[in-house]
Amino acid sequence: MTATSADTGVDTGARDPRPTWRAPRGRVPAALALLTALLLTFPGSVPNAGLRLGSLLESFLPWLGLAVPVLLLVALLRRSALAAVAVLLPLAAWGVLFGPLLLPGPGPQPRELLVLQHNVSDENTDPVGTARAMAAAGADLIGVQELLPEAVENYRRTLDPEYPHHAVRGTVALWSKHPLSEVSALDIKPRDLTEPWNRGLRAVAATPHGEVVVHVVHLPSMRLGAGGLSSQRRDESAALLGRVIAEEAPGTVILLGDLNGTTEDRGLSSLTEQLNVPERGFGFSFPVGLPVARIDQVMARTATVTDLRTLPATGSDHLPVTARILLP
Repeated sequence: MTATSADTGVDTGARDPRPTWRAPRGRVPAALALLTALLLTFPGSVPNAGLRLGSLLESFLPWLGLAVPVLLLVALLRRSALAAVAVLLPLAAWGVLFGPLLLPGPGPQPRELLVLQHNVSDENTDPVGTARAMAAAGADLIGVQELLPEAVENYRRTLDPEYPHHAVRGTVALWSKHPLSEVSALDIKPRDLTEPWNRGLRAVAATPHGEVVVHVVHLPSMRLGAGGLSSQRRDESAALLGRVIAEEAPGTVILLGDLNGTTEDRGLSSLTEQLNVPERGFGFSFPVGLPVARIDQVMARTATVTDLRTLPATGSDHLPVTARILLP
């Protein structure tokens, strides 16, 4: 709005200094807000061929929520009503997808198990301290990965008094307060690997609430380089594990594993389509210095996984993860 002279009515050209909110302003932040909402809602629309950008996006999907306060700040600085309203779209999408993880879980249930999942690291210089930290959690079941043969005895001496039942296959292990039976190795080895490789075991735990099948696994690592995300081996191993789970007899199956992927990653769809994922808690577990992703997973069939949380750091590059399993 321009000012006019009270005496002559001539336009002086002066501008009203008061700020105004205009819809046409802020088209760029509004477009970015819309794009963020679309990526949160439809991450599967990002192709996975070549660079595997789809899996990369899905691995860090919760962090797209950080765009919301940034875009809101831009909208305020631009005084753009359009951009401010557009920010509500990614905010709503994030809330629907990840908001429930922030809610408190149910109280103690009569039929529940506490489980612990931890990649203890093959470079761990304090296996005894790590074993003590795991034992202190009081879990019914403890799944372990990257357990070197020379370190097994250190873990046994610390864990066996509270966990008299254990099984070790290759570099994965299961310690249990309850009797174990039908222990066997799982064949989830990618076809192109020729060296010895055993990263999966299966056991049946006789819990106070009935028998449950427990799988402890460590899927192949992913690598991010100039050629994009390398996850083919991980995806192949996950598909093999998915077939194993599909062939299990009806009943409860618990999966404890370093899956080298998040539950949003389409590369793990063969598992997430069959198993329930945690309903409460983000549980970012890796890397220990700045945890940005939960690649240590607890999943279950015919049971609910809740109250997933991380424990303080041990001598590993992963944080231990605990969860409650509410049995049917």
